Amino acid sequence: MEQKIKNIEAEAVEQMKAAGDLRELDSIRVKYLGKKGALTEILRGMKDVSPEDRPVIGKLVNEAKETIGKALDSATERLRKKEQEAKLAAEHIDITLPGRHPALGKKHPLTQTRNEIISIFRGMGFQVANGPEIEIDYYNFDALNMPEHHPARDDRDSMYITDGVLLRTETSAVQIRVMEKQKPPVRVIVPGKVYRRDADITHTPMFHQVEGLMVDKHIRFSDLKGVLVSFIHQMFGKNMKYRFSPDFFPFTEPSAQVCIGCKVCNASGCSTCSGTGWLEILGSGSVDPEVFKAVNYDPEEVTGFAFGMGIERITMLKYGIDDIRLLFENDLRFLQQF
Repeated sequence: MEQKIKNIEAEAVEQMKAAGDLRELDSIRVKYLGKKGALTEILRGMKDVSPEDRPVIGKLVNEAKETIGKALDSATERLRKKEQEAKLAAEHIDITLPGRHPALGKKHPLTQTRNEIISIFRGMGFQVANGPEIEIDYYNFDALNMPEHHPARDDRDSMYITDGVLLRTETSAVQIRVMEKQKPPVRVIVPGKVYRRDADITHTPMFHQVEGLMVDKHIRFSDLKGVLVSFIHQMFGKNMKYRFSPDFFPFTEPSAQVCIGCKVCNASGCSTCSGTGWLEILGSGSVDPEVFKAVNYDPEEVTGFAFGMGIERITMLKYGIDDIRLLFENDLRFLQQF
């Protein structure tokens, strides 16, 4: 039995020294030290050994385990070093190759346009205001001179959460909140998300809008036009064509629609501009006296104007994008162009 143990020890050490890789080494370990290994089998047969010989055999087995364990550690270190050297040789770095630039993120075109709009109006003295996206009927409709029978309040056009509570349809609701807290003069813009039941190549159910409001004594319609023409020239260039057309909005009177030449087709007519060569970029007008009454402003003392524009529409015109849905698809091939 003593000689058998010594033979197992010698064989194990020799085989571990000759192992070619870690997988082969692990197989050798299992062969001699595993649950069914050679040394384990000897320990299981101790019941057949005479009581006086058991301590001797047990000591020899433990010494053999210790020797084989040291050989295993040594072989493991040798083979790991060998594998590391082979890996480094295979991953040889060619220092003559040009460096790889890390991919850097950039601002979404909608964010770029939003920031530019804010910068332009801040340059004209407007402050930025914010308000909740979940609104009540009063701020979204009633105070803006849209009574209960107004079609915009129909649930086929607006997204209601419960009766009287909805996702705001325009950032105009914030102008009421601002005027409730602040006495004239008021000069603010309100960028933010709005929600309507509308979806096609120029509309999405969720989009971004910028509301503008100026209230003070002796504010005229010509002031509105001056501000908006200045915005158009700064955003699209001084050669951009524009036009003001009469329109109707419940919270402004008189009201005007502002259009610029379609940049997608150079005002020659395409599907984006419905063949007209013009695209509306915003609605505007003088604040209706009824709106002033809702916030306890005296319409005999102050006047003002308001306007609202879609950031998506401005972005499409600025960059010649013919489908609004491209802005929400998160396609890097598209976004990397801006």
